[in-house]
Amino acid sequence: MNEHHRVEENYDAEKIQVLEGLEAVRKRPGMYIATTSSQGLHHLVYEIVDNAIDEALAGFCDRITVEILPGDVIRVTDNGRGIPTGVHPKMGISTLEVVFTVLHAGGKFGGGGYKVAGGLHGVGASVVNALSEYLRVRVCNEGKVHEMAFARGAVTQPMTVTGDTDLTGTTVEFKPDGEIFDELEYDYETLLTRMREQAFLNAGVTIVLRDAREGREREETLCYEGGIRQFVEYINRNKTPVHEDIIYFSAAREGSEAEVAIQYNDGYNEMVLSFANNINTPEGGMHETGLKTALTRAINDYARKYKMLKDDDKNLTGDDVREGITCVVSVKLEEAQFEGQTKTKLGNAFMRTMVDNMVYDNLSAYLEENPTVAKAITEKTLAAARAREAARKAREATRRKSALDSASMPGKLADCQERDPALTEIYIVEGDSAGGSAKNGRDRRYQAILPLWGKMLNVEKARIDKIFGNEKLMPMVTAFGAGIGEEFDISKLRYGKIILMADADVDGSHIRTLLLTFFYRYMRPLIEEGHVYIAQPPLYKVAPRGRNQEPRYAYNDRQLAALLQEFPGADVQRYKGLGEMSPQQLWETTMDPETRTILRVNVEDAMRIDQTLTILMGEKVEPRREFIEQNARDVVNLDV
Repeated sequence: MNEHHRVEENYDAEKIQVLEGLEAVRKRPGMYIATTSSQGLHHLVYEIVDNAIDEALAGFCDRITVEILPGDVIRVTDNGRGIPTGVHPKMGISTLEVVFTVLHAGGKFGGGGYKVAGGLHGVGASVVNALSEYLRVRVCNEGKVHEMAFARGAVTQPMTVTGDTDLTGTTVEFKPDGEIFDELEYDYETLLTRMREQAFLNAGVTIVLRDAREGREREETLCYEGGIRQFVEYINRNKTPVHEDIIYFSAAREGSEAEVAIQYNDGYNEMVLSFANNINTPEGGMHETGLKTALTRAINDYARKYKMLKDDDKNLTGDDVREGITCVVSVKLEEAQFEGQTKTKLGNAFMRTMVDNMVYDNLSAYLEENPTVAKAITEKTLAAARAREAARKAREATRRKSALDSASMPGKLADCQERDPALTEIYIVEGDSAGGSAKNGRDRRYQAILPLWGKMLNVEKARIDKIFGNEKLMPMVTAFGAGIGEEFDISKLRYGKIILMADADVDGSHIRTLLLTFFYRYMRPLIEEGHVYIAQPPLYKVAPRGRNQEPRYAYNDRQLAALLQEFPGADVQRYKGLGEMSPQQLWETTMDPETRTILRVNVEDAMRIDQTLTILMGEKVEPRREFIEQNARDVVNLDV
């Protein structure tokens, strides 16, 4: 516990308020942590870390250590003030026990414990406790070491003083409950992404992540004095910036603060990350709206003033001014209101005005004072506007063409009979021979096939105007029926499942990555709403010797080894490509919903996909080489 330090401030029992009891959590864990999948498992760590971050926000903690111990046990240590251990005035038990056993008990409900807090509902510690096989907590405060233990939310060791100390802080160790979670193995990279994000958002706080599981030992110390400036630098590390400086502004008023960091790169995609009280707000909200309107206004004003936009030119749109931007906006406020489906949208209206004023005033002044940067940014936005106009013309030309073409579906599409998207699926199949097998092997009632030939356009290096008229991509856009880019409308989607079926080799993987890049950039709701899947064709056919023995299929080397143990001396055929399978084999192994395995593609983390796509599909060769060298040994399945 030598990471704790002394503080004078008193954080006492009366500041913890109690709202309700804990029984429901184990019955309906999804209500409290969204899911009991791997995502929910990792969420437990974030809840405990968020409590330590709240201590850091309040100015009492500057070091947090997160450890994955053998057996996927988690230990989080901070050097904050230590959870209060005095008797809770309303509950008559120690406040430490209240924090870990009572739902909605936290210093975040107006008791003055915290001004600004990230933990959203104050459910953190008690929910983690309820969903853990065991949880132990050790608190150093007021000169004493206090320890307490629980199992599935119930106290197994009452709070006991076990020694003296002149340090302060809290250590929580827990093992997630196998009765609740489908998955009990922690992923170091997932935790690292989140911890790095927290270190960027809390400049100067040190977060150590350590993996102590056998054979996986590694450790990372994260501390960024430059805060979100370094965050933007990190996101852009494999991109080519349009200007060297990171543009940074901050403002504070009446208990709220906001900061923004911006740098443009020479790519075509926008990356705006917004946070409120350290919580990522992927649905945006008031702070993001304020940022976007101010950015558009400031750049238009500058372009007009210096005649880069002529009198009869239309204004630049929001999309024009955000092409190639990397931007992080982080706000901290006392009574954060979160809205939206997943409570990840900030609803406090005053934040829009605060961020808008801050960005408009500071950016206008910055552009005036830095004419070279201003010119580079404005020229980039004007080029985006020209491309948008070209895309509009190309789109209209495409529309006119397809309206005249009576059978406007692509000629190569073998459509299905069913018309209800909830029941239909389309296979995007690489290669001619595989397309033939798939057409003949499918169930034509609800399975459609669209074959693709050869490599397609790498959309990471091309603007949207190049996509219209592209003979590889447009048939797919037409077949899906939902449009593209800002006009994409998922309610018009003709197939509920889009399944990518390509060979299990490097070319097949490249084609899958190109397709996923295209969907991610221009039809993102397809991925966000879970419509995109990757087919898993078998790698081997194992034919046991002997009469009436059906062939077996192995999807990886492990399955092959098991089959060869079961049928020694069987004949093994390795499929080089989908075209080598008969229609019947393709149906049985890869397309029959009863027996196939398909993997759903999800966007757990837009930044990670963005990074990987930039590295693998972008202009720079060096990061790609490094990425391949680092990851080559770990590749089990290139797509997942």
